[in-house]
Amino acid sequence: MSVSHKYTVLAPVSLSIALFITSCSETKVSQCQRLVRVVNAGTSLIDKNKGTQVITSIQLSKDLEFVTKSIKELNLTDPKLKEFQNGFVKIFQNLSQAIAKAGKALGATKTAEASVSGREKIQKARDEIDSALTTATTLGKQSDTLVNQMNKYCSEPE
Repeated sequence: MSVSHKYTVLAPVSLSIALFITSCSETKVSQCQRLVRVVNAGTSLIDKNKGTQVITSIQLSKDLEFVTKSIKELNLTDPKLKEFQNGFVKIFQNLSQAIAKAGKALGATKTAEASVSGREKIQKARDEIDSALTTATTLGKQSDTLVNQMNKYCSEPE
């Protein structure tokens, strides 16, 4: 997944606090910041765990499930931000599943015996890992596109 950049925070924290305190309804900027914060937490997990082994992959998958749940639970009212929220939920959910699949496949290769059936098991695992990597690459591109759209939207004046 080629998510090497961090998402921009569009207003200083003190500004968002001031906006939040002076207004009964939450502003677009503060909603953007909340979504950005949770998405950044997910991408940081991915960056930190690149190239790790089975146990870490399984844990990363679980951690991304938690990030997905956190994104789902954001109480956003801005309709466009809700669209971005739904897009990120799908991306992190599918990424979590792909990483879990790759982690399980990697684990299966460690238990394969030196036999015809063992080699078949390893080949099946390789195919599953390749499929998961292809999925992750596609999701990375989708995430990059969504990030660019969200950053553009969040930087527009209210």
